[in-house]
Amino acid sequence: MDSENSKKVLLICEGTYPFNTGGVSTWANDLCTQIKDTDFVIYSINANVEVRTKYPIGDNVKDIIQVPMWSPEEPLDCVDYDIKYSDILQKKERTSPNVITAQFKSNFHLFINELYKQETNISILNNCFYQMWSYFQEYDYKATMCSNIIWETFCDAIKESLPEHELSEVTLEDITIGLRWIYRFLIPMAVKVPKVNISHVTISGVAVIPALALKYQYNTPILVTEHGVFIRERLLAISSSDYSYFLKDMLIKFSEGITKLVYQNATRITTVSKFNMSWETYYGADYNKIEVIYNGVDHNKFKPIPKPEHLKDVPTVVAAARIFDLKDIITMIKTCHEVRKQIPNVQFLIYGNKDAVPEYTEKCEALIVELDLAKNFFLKGFHNTPQELFAEGDISILTSISEGFPYTVIESMSCGIPVVSTDVGGVSEALDANCGFICKPKDYEEIAQKVVTLLNDKTLREQMAINSRKKVVENFTLGNFVNAFEKTYNELNAIMVQPQDNFNKSNSTLLSLV
Repeated sequence: MDSENSKKVLLICEGTYPFNTGGVSTWANDLCTQIKDTDFVIYSINANVEVRTKYPIGDNVKDIIQVPMWSPEEPLDCVDYDIKYSDILQKKERTSPNVITAQFKSNFHLFINELYKQETNISILNNCFYQMWSYFQEYDYKATMCSNIIWETFCDAIKESLPEHELSEVTLEDITIGLRWIYRFLIPMAVKVPKVNISHVTISGVAVIPALALKYQYNTPILVTEHGVFIRERLLAISSSDYSYFLKDMLIKFSEGITKLVYQNATRITTVSKFNMSWETYYGADYNKIEVIYNGVDHNKFKPIPKPEHLKDVPTVVAAARIFDLKDIITMIKTCHEVRKQIPNVQFLIYGNKDAVPEYTEKCEALIVELDLAKNFFLKGFHNTPQELFAEGDISILTSISEGFPYTVIESMSCGIPVVSTDVGGVSEALDANCGFICKPKDYEEIAQKVVTLLNDKTLREQMAINSRKKVVENFTLGNFVNAFEKTYNELNAIMVQPQDNFNKSNSTLLSLV
């Protein structure tokens, strides 16, 4: 590729491509392998340093920047960012208590206060991010964030922000964990980002920080693609957690603040389903910036093939799903238990990474034993040829409590395998009554009834198979997906960009009024 004529995109991923599998990773891999005249730098936020990619990396991926957000070591200590050791030392030496007090303390204090306001002023929050990011270009992250000054500032900000009846319930452990989380969330501020033409954010959370850094420096356009809506999934996860009220409240406020910050700074928002749009506009996204670009599949690769001989006479339900709570495998197991009452030899074959959340996998395995489903429900692990796994089933199943526009649904449909799915995200935009069944989330009895209906009616399955394949070929092909993103990239690349030299000046006026 002629680098002078190509675009360079910073593709910012969190816990997905290229080190983990799943729908977002499939989507990102399609971008990186199919989009023409585009070079990619992958900015990969993960819990720890990853050693091996799960996808072959093509020539148009020019670099992979890892940011291990939850590693015991600092990113600079375990990842080579091509920074001179002398520069790292000089940063540490410059970071004195006087510097922290004079140049960082007030912005950090304002940042925490603003998160806790009933109506967060996103312009002020944006300026806080800019000021903190600017500071970390000159001074050391760990020395600053681990200082007594910032601990005391955080404590003071919390005391000012909470009503007395809530403050009385907050423990020292709560405050300590809260600041540790903030420390981790803001780590990307300490990692330099290469100059590109477009920042492409794949989740509306802290993955926006490197995109903001480029916008602050060069006014680089930001493209945001929503899959499962970040804030919706965070609210689900936080509400079901065992954290204290203080920690839940802090996580919600931080998540809502960062989501609003993403939408305010986005040049364009592409979303994988119409369902997402109501959430996006509720949290401040400009409706006129939003465009739906559906995921697409290679219908020549995902095509009907015969069922394997060893399963010919076995009623089989197949699923492609990572084993973690949002996929609600627990409901899938309960569904199998109900189905077995009417079809004793039914088999559920579940393909997907079992190591994503080990404690959840253990919970699933325990339920399989408890319900005596060892001969009916199988967690098969990762499958490296997904186009073949659907052929093992008479039908496929999805029991998620949250989704974007799931690949497993359109891949199954493309293979001519009818789907029984929960009504989440954009599922109903792909799956209709001619192609399968849609059920209420967690209602394993209703889901089981639809599974039994399809397994017992070969004629219905065959007609749905024809309808499913036809709908994918007409609406959800990889070609449509590629064309839409090439058009979007070209439009964003054409935007004239100028450095934001006056960003600080314009916002300092606002801050003087606060």
